[in-house]
Amino acid sequence: MNNNPNSQSNNQTFSGLGIAPSLMEVLAKLNFKIPTLIQKQAIPTALQGKDLVGVAQTGTGKTLAFGIPMIQRLNQVQGTGLVVLPTRDLALQVDEALRQVGTKLGLRTAVLIGGTPIYPQILALNRNPHIIIATPGRLNDHINQRTVKLKNVKIVVLDEADRMLDMGFAPQIKKIFQELPADRQTMLFSATIPPEIMKMATSYMKLPIRVEVAPTGSIAEHLTQEIFIIPKDAKTRMVDKLLQQYLGSTLIFTRTKYGAKKLTKQIRDMGHTAAEIHSDRSLFQRKDALAGFKSGKYRILVATDIASRGIDVTGIELVINYDLPTNTEDYVHRIGRTARAGVHGHAISLAQPEQRKELREIERLIRKSLPISPVPELPPQRKPKFVPKQFQEQPVQWSKRKNSNFGSGNSRPFQPRRQGNRRGLGIRQGQGKFGRR
Repeated sequence: MNNNPNSQSNNQTFSGLGIAPSLMEVLAKLNFKIPTLIQKQAIPTALQGKDLVGVAQTGTGKTLAFGIPMIQRLNQVQGTGLVVLPTRDLALQVDEALRQVGTKLGLRTAVLIGGTPIYPQILALNRNPHIIIATPGRLNDHINQRTVKLKNVKIVVLDEADRMLDMGFAPQIKKIFQELPADRQTMLFSATIPPEIMKMATSYMKLPIRVEVAPTGSIAEHLTQEIFIIPKDAKTRMVDKLLQQYLGSTLIFTRTKYGAKKLTKQIRDMGHTAAEIHSDRSLFQRKDALAGFKSGKYRILVATDIASRGIDVTGIELVINYDLPTNTEDYVHRIGRTARAGVHGHAISLAQPEQRKELREIERLIRKSLPISPVPELPPQRKPKFVPKQFQEQPVQWSKRKNSNFGSGNSRPFQPRRQGNRRGLGIRQGQGKFGRR
C-alpha cells in the first residue's frame, strides 16, 4: 500500500472508518497508520455493501481501498469475493497485498491467470478460497471447463476497469457477469474512467456511488515531466545520454514487445544492467525481472503497456516513454510508476516530429502543458558488442537435394542438412530392422 502524504487526511486514522478490531490490529502491525484519500472515502462506503466507483491516480492505495472492506464483509455475508483485472502481473500484486492483510485472519486466495498450468489453479479452487483473483481470459477458461462456480460470489471488483474494457475484454467480462448472482456488491477502481467506459461499467451496477479523489488524468504533485522532439533513428542515442545523466532506477516503456527486446539488448551493450517485461516473457521471467528491478539487480526495466499496471515499485527515479502510448490514458499509468509515496520523480517522453497531435491529446487529458526541452548533444551510435563465433546462434544450413528434379513439380526442392536423414542412411521405408510382414 502506498500512503502518499499528498493524499492523506491530517486528522484521521484507520480507526475512524468502521474497520473491525482484528483488521485494525493487522494494519497496526504492518505500520499502516493514516489512510490515503481514496481509502478514507471508499472504505466506509464499501463496508456498507454499496456499489462503488473509485477514481484515484496510480499509487494511492486502491488495492486496500477495496481489499479491506472485502475481507471484512466476507466474514459477515458468508460468500466469495472476486477480483477481475487485466494482467497476470497485476493479479499477483493484488494477491500479495490481500494476503499481507488477511493471512493471519485465515484468508485463502486463488489466483487464476494465463501462462501457468491450470491444474494447480483447480486444486486452489477445490480448497474453497475466500477470494478469487483472476484475469478475464483464464476465468472464462475455468467457467467453460466448469471448474469454478460463481453463484456464491457476493462481492465483485473490477480493478483497472477502463483498461479491461478498452483492451477488448468487454465480451469476456459480460460472460463473467452472466455467471454472477444478481444479489451482489460491485466495485470499480481505476486511475482513469472516461465517460464512455463509465457508461458501460454502470450497466453491471446498482446506483453506484462515485468516489473521485482526483479528476481523471490527474498526476502526482511531485512528478515533473519533460518532452524531447527527436527523430526515431536518434531515440536510442537519446536514451544513452539520459542513462548517463540519471543514475537511479529507470523504467522505460516501448509500444511493442519487439521494440522492448531490441532496446533491452542495446541498453545492455551500453554497459547497464537491464531486464524486460512483455507478453512474450514467461511468468517466471516476468517475476524474476520485476524482483531483480526491485532489489537493484537490474537498474533498468523495459516494459510494454500490457505490463505497465502490474509494476508496483517504489523509488523509481525516472520513467522514459521511448514510444508514446497508443492510448492517451496509458500515459497517466506509465508516468504514475514514479513519484510514489510523496517521493519526487521525473518522466521524459521521446516524441517524433509528426507526433505533436498526440502530445496535445495528452495535454488535454492531464490539463497541463508539457514542457519541450532542446535536444542535447548526443553520444555517437554504439556498435554492438562482439560475440565470439562459438556463442553466436548458428543459422540452419540448407542444401539442394541431389537429383531433386528442381523445377519439375517437386514441392520440396530444398531440405536441411541434418543427422539421421533416412535417405542419407540408405534406409528404405519398411526395410529396416523390423521390415514389413
